[in-house]
Amino acid sequence: MHLFLHTFFNPDELLKAFPVLLTEGLRNTLLIAGLAIVFGVVLGVLLALLLLSHRRWVRLPARIYVDVFRGLPAIVTVSLVGLGLPSAGIRPFGRDPLGYAVLAIGLISAAYLAEIFRSGIQAVPAGQLSAARSLGMSYPTAMRVIVVPQGVRNVLPALAGQFIIDIKESALVYLLGLGLGQRELYFIAQERQAATYNSSALVAAGACYLLLTVPLTFLVNRLDLRLRDGGRGQNRATAVPTPVPTASSTPSAPTALEV
Repeated sequence: MHLFLHTFFNPDELLKAFPVLLTEGLRNTLLIAGLAIVFGVVLGVLLALLLLSHRRWVRLPARIYVDVFRGLPAIVTVSLVGLGLPSAGIRPFGRDPLGYAVLAIGLISAAYLAEIFRSGIQAVPAGQLSAARSLGMSYPTAMRVIVVPQGVRNVLPALAGQFIIDIKESALVYLLGLGLGQRELYFIAQERQAATYNSSALVAAGACYLLLTVPLTFLVNRLDLRLRDGGRGQNRATAVPTPVPTASSTPSAPTALEV
């Protein structure tokens, strides 16, 4: 038991690891995940619109992209993008590994978000688009102004859930060899563990990940519940109340004089 506690919960190692994890690691993890989700949302919406096209030659490239990036393990995609592109002479970010890290996680995120947005858009009643077209809107304008915003609202919990996944997958970018000041949570913990042969830094990194993901998971559940209750509340508010008969409005039995 003493060896177990010394390996995973060494107080000295925890005190040394937490300051760097909370200042450098936490900041860079949120930076990578935040930029990746923004990139993924933009590309995911575009891919979702392509997947909904009636033209096969428009849908096919988007379907191939989604199937490939959803089918590959995330670690393979990170390696191909972060290590393969620079080796092939394709260096849009120069020698900065942080840019390739965001690109890799963003490409993976976009594939999943494309399916999320597609399902959300398809959940919007078809009459919304027909009504917009009857008002003279073009198809792109109707999708942009009427359909897509409602579709995004439908998938807000799933969108927040994908951000949680991006936070966890950001740990894979340690393969790219981030420089000092760019290291994320796992990279810092793994370096510390390799130097000390003690896993307390990894436990500290896990605690930092939980510090991010557990509140976000709670937020996702609350958001999902609120959207469901809001829909029922709106239906109740718009329902036409049934008139209740009153004494003045209920016809009385005829009296003898009336007969």
